[in-house]
Amino acid sequence: MAMLRGSLNSERAAWGAGFGAVVALILILAGAGASGATFDHTLRTVAIGGALLGLVTGVLGCFAVLRRQSLLGDALSHAALPGVVIAFILQGRTLSALLIGAAIASLIAMAFISALTRTTKIKQDAAQGITLAAWFAFGLMLLSYVQGRPDAGQAGLDKFIFGQAAALVQSDVFLIVGVGLVVFLLVTVFWKEFKLLTFDPEFAAANGFPVRFLDTILSSLIVAAIVLGLQLAGVILMVGLLIAPAVAARQWTQRLGAMVLLSGVFGAFAGSTGAVLSGVDVNMPTGPLMIVAACAVVLISVLFAPGRGMVWTVIQQRRERQTAARQTVIPQNGGAQPVIAKRSAKHQR
Repeated sequence: MAMLRGSLNSERAAWGAGFGAVVALILILAGAGASGATFDHTLRTVAIGGALLGLVTGVLGCFAVLRRQSLLGDALSHAALPGVVIAFILQGRTLSALLIGAAIASLIAMAFISALTRTTKIKQDAAQGITLAAWFAFGLMLLSYVQGRPDAGQAGLDKFIFGQAAALVQSDVFLIVGVGLVVFLLVTVFWKEFKLLTFDPEFAAANGFPVRFLDTILSSLIVAAIVLGLQLAGVILMVGLLIAPAVAARQWTQRLGAMVLLSGVFGAFAGSTGAVLSGVDVNMPTGPLMIVAACAVVLISVLFAPGRGMVWTVIQQRRERQTAARQTVIPQNGGAQPVIAKRSAKHQR
């Protein structure tokens, strides 16, 4: 009964947090309008694109966080840089070619990490760190070479490092919608398998589930989300939009379904909030503002989430001390003597 009551309280807290994020977004929109922000076509496009991207990355980030693969998103986002530059050398500044190059580079990096962990004694976090540094360094080397060429066609290519949300157009939003629908469809179809893979991969393998195939699908979806976000957040900050909403959602609930939904809401809030705040001051970059908004949600969750938050923990500890103090007998001589329960008949014998 107590467990059921705790689960219901956790669910109420999770839905309350999601509702609070929606209310906060409405207040931010109202405040931005009062501050003179013009909601023109560009700002609306970036805000919608950021919200949709945050929704997709928030859903997928839950599996990365629960599987303790947060560094994987960082490694794959950094690994996309050499693919972007090589695609530019081969095909020019065509956005589709740049994104395909980024996806190929990230998939190769993912395969390299998997090969290292399977065939050597290198741990997964070390393999991810090595891949991150190697791929990103190679990408910076290629970028320096391209920027040193006499033609001006490479101008703005370095924006993929930190993102350039202002360049987002309506076709990019449609692309995010299409990829998002595919992601949600696959997550729905493989929901039980992904859940088992996340919490007990050994049990899944022992019962004949194609663990490597499922892991490849899930990692490929994360790569797709990362590649979509390169133009908005860049290769350096993209991992924040993938991990932060999931970390925040984890503080409010203990159920995977509620966590996925709440993480998607938090991601959409961060993406749209960053775009709206950048509309207030044109000198403020959209991508970093999205990550700041996501980290603000994490901070609030870590502090105030019931059951896990730091403030909640302090309150519970204080209540426990008060309860212990009330259970203490104060004899007339002034010395404190704790109440000792009667020993059972078994111990008395």
